[in-house]
Amino acid sequence: MTDMSSLRPWRHIERRKSRQIMVGNVPVGGDAPITVQTMTNTLTSDARATIDQIRRCEEAGVDIIRVSCPDVESTTALREIVRAANVPIVADIHFHYRRALEAADAGAACLRINPGNIGSSERVAEVVRAAKANGCAIRIGVNAGSLEKDLLEKYGEPCPEALVESALDHIRILEDHDFHEYKVAVKASDVFLAVAAYQELASQVDCPLHLGITEAGGLIGGTVKSSIGLGMLLWSGIGDTIRVSLSAEPEEEVRVGYHLLKALGIRNRGVRVISCPSCARQGFDVIRTVEKLEERLQHIRTPMSLSVLGCVVNGPGEARETDIGVTGGGNGKHMVYLSGVTDHHVADEGMVDHIVRLVEAKAAEIEAAGAAAEPVAAE
Repeated sequence: MTDMSSLRPWRHIERRKSRQIMVGNVPVGGDAPITVQTMTNTLTSDARATIDQIRRCEEAGVDIIRVSCPDVESTTALREIVRAANVPIVADIHFHYRRALEAADAGAACLRINPGNIGSSERVAEVVRAAKANGCAIRIGVNAGSLEKDLLEKYGEPCPEALVESALDHIRILEDHDFHEYKVAVKASDVFLAVAAYQELASQVDCPLHLGITEAGGLIGGTVKSSIGLGMLLWSGIGDTIRVSLSAEPEEEVRVGYHLLKALGIRNRGVRVISCPSCARQGFDVIRTVEKLEERLQHIRTPMSLSVLGCVVNGPGEARETDIGVTGGGNGKHMVYLSGVTDHHVADEGMVDHIVRLVEAKAAEIEAAGAAAEPVAAE
């Protein structure tokens, strides 16, 4: 496969070198793909509702899912949830160390805890023993909204130095107990604060980093805010796993996460749509067409590109760079491009169905070519 970064060096991202840990069967850090996470918002004690939501996230392509475990009813249901899930489950624990012990025994692949907040050294030791015995990783989750009192008194307010010091304190506790299978997040709702904290932490530790702009907002505002913060960090090579925190359904977080990685060329999944904002020159209703296509093509996982442009100003140029393209023409007839070459016309009526069929066929062709190129195992 051609290395596109060598042909276009301005696209190259040099990723920070981190050690790798396992979250269940998913590698995080090192040279592993940057993973996309989300978190359920159902009551974890309602196993059926939580499993249904996990299934929708799996269909959207999620790699790892976190569930909150605030009570014993949740950790009791966790065993059934873990069995039903096809991706690793992270148990979100705050303060109650017994919930961490129960979650580890229930099959959680990772415990999200802050070791300094769960009590005495012996309690931490118990959690570490449970994590080791069950093959659990641990995520240290520092958040600007819940910094320790002594750090707030020391620094006066949440600041990058305070977040990093908190993270290093929690790391020290785990390492004092000879536990090294951890990843760390230093999240804040302030983009500048979060980015600065991650940059400083990245320079001081070699563990995998979990990126997130916490409490980012609703679907549109939160997407923009997360894209700025996570985009800056990912572009500079920082980050091994991400969660886009939105006041929206978790499957939307997954979709936004993949779009973010796709825009940076870090990880491709599904159809990348290049489309114009439309204007009076458009030969068809671009906005409604793109809406329908994005909805109809969610099932495609094969990385490929589709350009949808309303007129011939930029349409042919964009189409030359995509697997499939359509450019608006006159009299309700539009040009279709296959692999950058003009191929045939399509009429307004049935255009969406036609493009969906072309994309499905192209995806099958790419998959078949990939399978044929796989090396045959030596006998």
